[in-house]
Amino acid sequence: MTHPAPIRREGTQLSAALAAAEYGWHVFPLRPADKRPALHGEAVCPLIGDCAGGHRKWEDRATIDPDRIRRAWADRPFNIGIATGPSGLLVVDLDMPKRNSSTDTPSGVTTFEALCERAGQPVPTTYRVRTASGGQHLYFTAPDGVRIGNSAGKLARLIDIRGAGGYVVGAGSFVARGAYTVADASPVANLPGWLLNILKPSPRPTRHVPLALTTRTSRYAAAALRNEVRSVATAGDGTRNATLLRAARALGRLIATGDLTREEVEDALSRAATGSGSESQRYYDDVISRALNWSIAHNPVSRRTARTPAY
Repeated sequence: MTHPAPIRREGTQLSAALAAAEYGWHVFPLRPADKRPALHGEAVCPLIGDCAGGHRKWEDRATIDPDRIRRAWADRPFNIGIATGPSGLLVVDLDMPKRNSSTDTPSGVTTFEALCERAGQPVPTTYRVRTASGGQHLYFTAPDGVRIGNSAGKLARLIDIRGAGGYVVGAGSFVARGAYTVADASPVANLPGWLLNILKPSPRPTRHVPLALTTRTSRYAAAALRNEVRSVATAGDGTRNATLLRAARALGRLIATGDLTREEVEDALSRAATGSGSESQRYYDDVISRALNWSIAHNPVSRRTARTPAY
């Protein structure tokens, strides 16, 4: 479904956030004059309000509810974050060269135009936002049935993608270098087929991850571990982090009840996420450790038996 173009409004960030929400774009506050989320992190989550049932990250809390938006922007001039995944958007981010880079480095805008010409396609007419640095955000409707996550440089240098699990700074926001403004108010176009062919993730081959289970492991626990490991090992690009986090939290409950040991869970999930020798192993191991800590600490049994600190 093609999104209509938002009406361009002058005024406060609140007006801009409400304008985006009118067209189904899920928004959340960014720090004033900044591009980072203004919401609290999981490590300091008070577990009250929106987070009463467990920590909710910015993507979970992004909303189109005008009352919630008015409350969020009532006291401070927060910038506008648009969660691309819930909004059904895929945004092509055309960046500018860094100030200290070579003068002959083409901008993302120039490179994208060259890519279109090489593909024999016109530069798409769609909703565009001019960024504070002079780059552009091209908004497209995300394709049905294909999950495209975030990427940097997959199309070309200085061209990034913001899709499932990502966000962009919306028009009406301000940072030190300038404002984010609507450059083209055309309706949001569908993602062109030639771009979809480049960006859609390749199926990840299934890898067998042998499990080193203890003799006391129950059939139920062993099956749960195998299923979660399989999910992580076959997760596509852009989905692995979320899949790993969910798997670790699910298995943490079985560690708290004594059905699995922490060592066997950490070992199996780490190998499923990264394989041997992956440069990302330290990052994924940290995700696993934090998620297990959180799950064990929040499991009713763990409050009596576990010594692991809270996530």
